[in-house]
Amino acid sequence: MTTADAALLALVDAAREVRPRAYAPYSGYRVGAAIRAKDGRVFAGVNVENSAFPTGVCAEVNALTTAVAAGARSFDAIAVVTEPKKPGARPGAPCGNCRQALSELSPDLVVILATPDAVPVVTTIAALLPDAFTPEDL
Repeated sequence: MTTADAALLALVDAAREVRPRAYAPYSGYRVGAAIRAKDGRVFAGVNVENSAFPTGVCAEVNALTTAVAAGARSFDAIAVVTEPKKPGARPGAPCGNCRQALSELSPDLVVILATPDAVPVVTTIAALLPDAFTPEDL
C-alpha cells in the first residue's frame, strides 16, 4: 500500500467514524463524509434530515461548508460512506446538488465511495459531474 492509498483510507475511516452521528430519523439512511483540504486538514460532516424534507443537509455539503467556515478553499479528496439497503449494493454517490457544490471549489477532486465494511471505490468529481456549471458559465 502506498502512502497515498493510506491517506485515502484514513479519509474513509474518518467518514466511517462520523456516519453513526447522522440525524436520519425519516429515511434511516445515514451518510458520513470527510473532505481533505489541500493543506491536509480534514473536515467531517453528516446528513441532517428535517421533517420539512427540502431543508435537510447532505453530509458532503455539511463537510464542505464546515471546511469553508474554517477558511479552507481548495480540496483534493472526499470520502463518502453510506450503507446500502441491499447487501452487496454499490456505495451511494453524492447527489447532484452535492456534486455541483464540490465541483465549484475543487474540479479535480478525488471522490472515494465506501460502505461501513466494503472496499472503497475511487472516482473523481469530474467523472460524476461531466460538463459542470462553472463560474466561467456566468
